[in-house]
Amino acid sequence: MTTSNITRVRAFLNRETTGGVLVLIGAVVGLALANAPTGSAFRAFSQTVAGPGSIGLDLSVGEWAQDGLLAVFFFTVGLELISEIRVGSLHDPRKAAVPILAACGGVAVPAIIYTAVIVATSSTQYLHGWAIPTATDIAFSLAVLVIAGRGLPSGLRVFLLTLAVVDDLIGILVIAIFYSHGLNLLALLGAGAAVAVFAWLVRRPRMRWWLLIPVALIAWWSMHASGVHATIAGVALGLVVPAVRRAPEMASRATRLGQLVQPLSNVIALPVFAIFAAGVPISLTGSDGEAGLFAHPLVWAVTAALVIGKPVGIMLTSAALARWTGLRLPDAVGLRDLLPVGLLCGIGFTVSMLIAGLSFPDSTAIDEARAAILVGSLIAAILGAVVLRHDSRSARGPDMNEDGIPDQDIRPI
Repeated sequence: MTTSNITRVRAFLNRETTGGVLVLIGAVVGLALANAPTGSAFRAFSQTVAGPGSIGLDLSVGEWAQDGLLAVFFFTVGLELISEIRVGSLHDPRKAAVPILAACGGVAVPAIIYTAVIVATSSTQYLHGWAIPTATDIAFSLAVLVIAGRGLPSGLRVFLLTLAVVDDLIGILVIAIFYSHGLNLLALLGAGAAVAVFAWLVRRPRMRWWLLIPVALIAWWSMHASGVHATIAGVALGLVVPAVRRAPEMASRATRLGQLVQPLSNVIALPVFAIFAAGVPISLTGSDGEAGLFAHPLVWAVTAALVIGKPVGIMLTSAALARWTGLRLPDAVGLRDLLPVGLLCGIGFTVSMLIAGLSFPDSTAIDEARAAILVGSLIAAILGAVVLRHDSRSARGPDMNEDGIPDQDIRPI
């Protein structure tokens, strides 16, 4: 393979859309395996325990995908967060304020709708899952935007990316605060020390790449042993990587590490996680005396929160800020663009699936929640794509964000 071909393959594997497509394929494979005649064998395999129990790592195959491989994805999220904070869309607080606050609205309203449905149906045993519909899947949502939103201004992509990144940050904080149990302070201090060593190594003039991996593994193991969800180690490690380029380097170390790790996240970590997370048996009509999927209040709560709560929370918050404060939407982005963006934020997969697995003690409730995430995300994606196509074909005014200045940045997505 020539150098140019290798470069093209690497660029393809680093694309956000590639991750979205591969996650979708993984989810379809998982659904097919779980609902095939051999579904019981797939479930048995996912529950097979492997790993050294002497150090507390006797995890099932499904847990390795959730706690282990997903930490790689969260490392890339940490890299993206620090890059956006230092040099990207979150660097200027004034420009970032609307999507950041809109993300908060997009977290609060779905949680309220979920809770309201659960209480109204007297299903309070599911209240602990209030955070399931709060997250946005970055890879999925950006993939739909790029495919269905061609011709729309690039500012819309930045707005969605900022929303999704902040959503993930909130989701990470929610996991750390509400879904971590039995805190082991000594192990947590060990994880902090490993992250500090990683930060020192990654900042050295001559970085020893081969040293980073064992230190990262120690940080992950210590975080797992501490009782805090192990994926938080991935975020912490990503956040300590320098995001500002140093001379004579051609790119920042966050960018370089991202280019190295993103293909692993896109091609292995996310699809494998999707196979096990989406591998739930689904019965729409019910059988053997059991109720169908939509007879469960948990399913309605998650679906309504994703499809209705996300766009409503984002649209109301953004519109209120644009109308009643000095804050404005990005250049060339108007209030009408918020509906498709809000719907795309209803695509909650990776982090939502993780929270679903942490919310309930029994596998039946977890399966119901994950099935609802699939249904709600699919509905949100289809509606978002349809509205995006209509939006892209409609005429746009000269000052879409209504800041009194004609739009300058009208580059298409």
